[in-house]
Amino acid sequence: MGEIVQNKPMGEMKFPEELPVLPLRDVVVFPMMIAPLFVGRPFSLNAIEEALREHKLIFLVTQKDKEIEEPKREDLYDFGTVAVILKAMKMGDGRVKILVQGLGRAKLKELKTEDDHFRAVVEHILEGEYTPQTLEEEALVKLVKDQIERVVALGKQIPPDMVAILRSIEDPGRLADLIAGQLDLSTEEAIDLLSTVDPIDRLKKISEKLEHEIKVLEIQELIRTKARESMEKEQREYFLRQQLRAIRKELGEEEEKSKEIEEYKEKIKKAKMPKEVEESVLKELSRLEKMHPESAEAAVLRTWIEWMIELPWSRRTKDKLDIERAKKILDEDHYDLEKLKDRILEYLAVKSLIKKRKKKSREVKQPTICFVGPPGVGKTSLARSIARALGRKFVRISLGGVRDEAEVRGHRRTYVGAMPGKIIQALRKAGTKNPVILLDEIDKMASDFRGDPAAALLEVLDPEQNKEFVDNYINHPFDLSEVLFIATANTPHTIPEPLFDRLEVLNIPGYTEQEKLQIALRYIVPKQMKNHALTEKDIEFTESGILHIIRHYTREAGVRNLDRKIAAICRKVALWISEGKEKKYKVTKKLVEKVLGAPKFIPELELGEDEVGVATGLAWTPVGGDVLFIEVVVTKGTGKLILTGRLGDVMKESAQAALGFIKANASKYGIKKDFSKIDIHVHVPAGAIPKDGPSAGITIATAMLSALTGRKVKKEVAMTGEITLGGKVLPVGGLKEKILAALRYGAKTVVLPEKNKAEVMEELPEEAKKKIKLVFVDRVEPVFELALYKKGNKKK
Repeated sequence: MGEIVQNKPMGEMKFPEELPVLPLRDVVVFPMMIAPLFVGRPFSLNAIEEALREHKLIFLVTQKDKEIEEPKREDLYDFGTVAVILKAMKMGDGRVKILVQGLGRAKLKELKTEDDHFRAVVEHILEGEYTPQTLEEEALVKLVKDQIERVVALGKQIPPDMVAILRSIEDPGRLADLIAGQLDLSTEEAIDLLSTVDPIDRLKKISEKLEHEIKVLEIQELIRTKARESMEKEQREYFLRQQLRAIRKELGEEEEKSKEIEEYKEKIKKAKMPKEVEESVLKELSRLEKMHPESAEAAVLRTWIEWMIELPWSRRTKDKLDIERAKKILDEDHYDLEKLKDRILEYLAVKSLIKKRKKKSREVKQPTICFVGPPGVGKTSLARSIARALGRKFVRISLGGVRDEAEVRGHRRTYVGAMPGKIIQALRKAGTKNPVILLDEIDKMASDFRGDPAAALLEVLDPEQNKEFVDNYINHPFDLSEVLFIATANTPHTIPEPLFDRLEVLNIPGYTEQEKLQIALRYIVPKQMKNHALTEKDIEFTESGILHIIRHYTREAGVRNLDRKIAAICRKVALWISEGKEKKYKVTKKLVEKVLGAPKFIPELELGEDEVGVATGLAWTPVGGDVLFIEVVVTKGTGKLILTGRLGDVMKESAQAALGFIKANASKYGIKKDFSKIDIHVHVPAGAIPKDGPSAGITIATAMLSALTGRKVKKEVAMTGEITLGGKVLPVGGLKEKILAALRYGAKTVVLPEKNKAEVMEELPEEAKKKIKLVFVDRVEPVFELALYKKGNKKK
């Protein structure tokens, strides 16, 4: 605050009783103190000039009210300081800067007004050098010096030279005045010290002030220590925040809202949530504001608030309801599948009509479409094309292997790792409330002690209920009515009945050879050529080459394996070109075998030679149709029916029904064996694979009759149908897949139930109808006539 100059005690000096006066605002100058002063008022400037002309002495007295421009006697305090002007310097703005040193106290007796400045008649208070007289006074001096040392140790900024001088002073009065110049005192406190004439009393007051200063500094140090401890594990920014919190706590002030809270509030406002949801989120935000930011509960709450903000409560994409455009997109992406494409166009037409007639399109309640078909037929890509045709976002949810209900409905917000279910996650990923969500492999869900996810999907897929779907994590209703759900499955049999009831099933059967050829030429070949940086100058796929791959290297209902084989050929050609063998490669039968090796399947030889007791059946599997060879042998025994090959209950019952019919008609077919002395063993190869279903009834009966009569079975005749004890042939399912499987294996004739005729003739492609002979029967006798050779195993 100032400096000191060692000078003689005031008691040894002589001062005039009348001096020029410099009124001060908010400043008190003590004896022994050097301080700079800025002077601008005219009467003050004149007083300085007068002092410099006379003896450089001036009387410094403080105003009671700093706002008064021309003070009177009553506006000035009674006590002031006689000072000497050490230096004066004019400033550019007309003011004068002076450096003064306090010499001694004086009491203002009378204030005179000269022509242009104030003069004062003062009573000088002479203070000689005082030496402590008692032990108490000595202890007081020592205490004050110790307090100064403590204040400096706690961080008070006092120049080291000043500290050294204070250590050397023993005079209580001088010590008090010097210390007073270093403390942050109010004007009233400073005047009180200045007007205290007795040195011991003055020093006692200084001791009290120092004690208060020590307490304040100790609290500041405590706050710094607390903040420093927190900083050991946190960044500097967190330290500053903690220090601010600690300061506010000490001062009893309420903590201001953080920047993070303000940002959350702004985001909540922009999210446009329903009113009751917004109120709930703001309430939780208020809770977060009061929590420690690093606590586990705060982390959980912060994550929940972020989920609520990021959900598309009101964001949606505009549907593109152009029917022609949608038809073009669907045709671009998929070959044939006319029924499925028509269903999608119907959906668009309804929405378009509602919009034209000014109805709310959100009120359209469409059932969930479920594509059922073997792998590789394009179920997932068809759903993606639908999203593209509608102009909506597309999100795929894989349900294969999901066995926890919380995967669909979410976890309750009770622990750090809690998350919403897959439906809410998909909506957040889409960023809109009306995306196309694909529920892939809906037939592969399971259930265990954690609940049944299929049951949780009931609410999601019901148009009457999903308007207020409640996820356990979000814990507020979310409107799913605008979402277009599409499900896929390989088989409908494993979908629970209540869930299946909410689905509109659209079957996508396996492809014929010609359909696979067209898909390869139109979609797979261009895609793989692009993926492998090949052009039409590098490679040309011939129809014969692709058909060779289809017939001899793939056995599937879809085209996934065909895609892989074409990719393998493209890779090999890319390698040859990279090695410098640049030319146009024509993909023929010869090149296919060179790249892919020897043929894996030879359909025309699959059926083998005609045998006794071996009949060709047809089966449906989740990956398409398949050929099933049923073998029967007759051995000596006790009349038992032995069934092997991991057959299910329904298939076992079909075998028993077939045997029952043959026993009842034994004489008709010339069977002379005693059934009580023979065992009939029915076996279906590939014993590791479980098999079940009613469609093998007539096949088992044919194989049994062959084994009992010794007549060979024509393997080129494939058959499917359920048999009754009376010999009737009942309808079965999966016929398109079964007939296509028969074609793949090289069968010439397929025997089918009469009651399935209309269905087969409608669904089966014309190409397949031309390549294979279809025979429809309503009784088993024509089957025997067609499939079995006459006695002697000669052809009819």
